[in-house]
Formats: sequence, C-alpha cells, structure tokens
Amino acid sequence: MTSEKNMEAVEAARARFRPERITTLFVGESAPSGGDFFYYGNSAMSRHMQSAVQHSLGGGGGDFLERFKAYGWYLDDLVLTPVNNLKGLPRKAEWLDAKGSLADRIAEYQPLAIVSLLLGIHGIVDAAAAAAGSNAPRFAVPFPGVGQQMRFRTAMTLIIPKLPRLTGPS
Repeated sequence: MTSEKNMEAVEAARARFRPERITTLFVGESAPSGGDFFYYGNSAMSRHMQSAVQHSLGGGGGDFLERFKAYGWYLDDLVLTPVNNLKGLPRKAEWLDAKGSLADRIAEYQPLAIVSLLLGIHGIVDAAAAAAGSNAPRFAVPFPGVGQQMRFRTAMTLIIPKLPRLTGPS
C-alpha cells in the first residue's frame, strides 16, 4: 500500500532531478510500491542504468543522478501511481488510462529522444508521443529484472551513444 504522502515524496525527488531542457526522456512503468525509486538511487533500475551509462560513456565519478540530469536525461513514468503489484488486465488498464497524461507531459517536455524502459509499454509510449505531436526517435529496452539484466545492458549499450545529451560531467 502506497500512501499519498509517499507519492508526494517520489514526485518531489523526481522534480529535483528534472533538467531545464530534457534531451532524452526515459519512460518507466511506474514508481514501485516498495519504497525503492530511481531518483532515490536505491533501485535496481538506477543501479543497472548507472552500469550501462558507465559502460557506454565511461566516467563514473561524482553523483550518477546529477550526471544523468546534466545530460538532460529525465526518467518519468507512464503511470504516476504504483502498478507493480497489479497483474494482467488491471495493470494494462492502468497503462492505457495513463496514455493521455503521458502525452501531455511529452508535449510539455519536447524531448529529442524517448526510451521505453519496459517492452510491454512501448506501444502505449509510442501512441502517447504521437498524440503529443512528437517525432522524436523512440527506443525500447527490456526492464532489468527477473533475468533480463544482461538484455537491458546490451540494449542500452547500443542505444546510449545515439541518445541526445547536453555536455555534462564525465
């Protein structure tokens, strides 16, 4: 069970790392209900993303989340409430219900590239981007969980050099 207060903390953390100019928008499914979150730096996604970025671009000094922000990279979620405890059709219904909200955010952000961080949401993210009038290149990678970590890293290693980024720290 996730309280409204916990979701406020998640969104405050996300806002803290929002760059002025979003060059690449990463779209996850939702913040998990268990207390881990990308922008807390304590999630599997943050660890695997950091590893993929370091493998692709080198460096690694300093705070990874600050480096991610300096690149103009931003991770937002399709659904703004946790759905990781839902299964099947109820979960997919939440995805579909969130498409309009994501389209509004994509229209606001105007990213130069969009990366779906779960293959299952890629079609909805594409539809939201199209609804927003975005012609940004779109990519999709498997979520780095339940044995998909190497597939995630391999896919990200191929994509990262193609992603627009501001000159950030190395």
